[in-house]
Amino acid sequence: MKQHNLPYLLFIGMLLFSCQNRHAKTNNIPLQASTLKIEILDPEALNILDSAAKIEVIAGGFKWTEGPLYIKDSDCFIFSDIPDNKIYKWKDGKGVNTYLTPSGNTGTAKLSKEPGSNGLLFDPTGHLVLCQHGDRRLAKMIAPLNNPAPKFVTLADNYKGKRLNSPNDAVYHPNGDLYFTDPPYGLGKGIEDTAKELDFQGVYRLKPNGQLDLFTKDLKYPNGIALSPDSKFLYVSSSDTLNYIWMRYELDTNGLAKNGRIFYEAHAFEGRHLGNPDGMKINKRGYIFATGPQGILLLNPAGKLIARLYTGQLTANCAFSFDESVLFITCNTHVMRLKLK
Repeated sequence: MKQHNLPYLLFIGMLLFSCQNRHAKTNNIPLQASTLKIEILDPEALNILDSAAKIEVIAGGFKWTEGPLYIKDSDCFIFSDIPDNKIYKWKDGKGVNTYLTPSGNTGTAKLSKEPGSNGLLFDPTGHLVLCQHGDRRLAKMIAPLNNPAPKFVTLADNYKGKRLNSPNDAVYHPNGDLYFTDPPYGLGKGIEDTAKELDFQGVYRLKPNGQLDLFTKDLKYPNGIALSPDSKFLYVSSSDTLNYIWMRYELDTNGLAKNGRIFYEAHAFEGRHLGNPDGMKINKRGYIFATGPQGILLLNPAGKLIARLYTGQLTANCAFSFDESVLFITCNTHVMRLKLK
């Protein structure tokens, strides 16, 4: 082995290790103000972002934050801490309080390193819907939002009699159909876990009558999911460590996959040690805030990268305030916000 190859090989080894461990050694990385920045790559981004705005760290000390969701009536954000099996609430001026516990493992399943809830969203009637890793299901909280309690009804927990892996993220179509991803992250040994009953990781469509349809099983690690403003296209991120891609599927007349294609692909070694493709949100104008390498990528409706939001940590997901004037970001052990135009 030639000596001058050692630094390169060491770098590759460290990179592969970090890619295989979503949270590996990141909890101890301190945040520095210099790591929080906005990079404008195209003037088009200035229609949405203020280049002088600052990414603010508003809370920290968590284990792995996910599933941000804005509650309009109480003007607050809630978010999952998956390893802690809790949902927290943050309100400006009041800080952080526990909102719901347990959130994903209600005592019916074996504990894993990611037992809590992941994605959070509202159903058409305003009830909180949770992607529950521990219980391996999609569930609806039947308690009111202003008095939360771990009282759930199951929406989906199996496909053709085989248990789901661990529902991760979800989005509602205006017609009431619920699309969700089902990677293996909630299982103790991931894709190799002996408790895994399905031999694939699917994207599904759940109809209001309870019918569960397989949307696609072509992605090894389907993760974030979002719907275009006109409800014609479904976007799914793939957190496979070998292929950093975001897919776009046209919906056919039955609401299932048609003409799936790569919408955006991150360049080789594009800061991959600082995040896989994960959650994403699309604003009313069709711009996509996609978590991935280095923080959040801002993509225009045509799939062009027009800005980056650097968070300095693995970045899991994001959500808008009701009027889309604030972006709320879950980043590993921290929670951040950015004021938008």
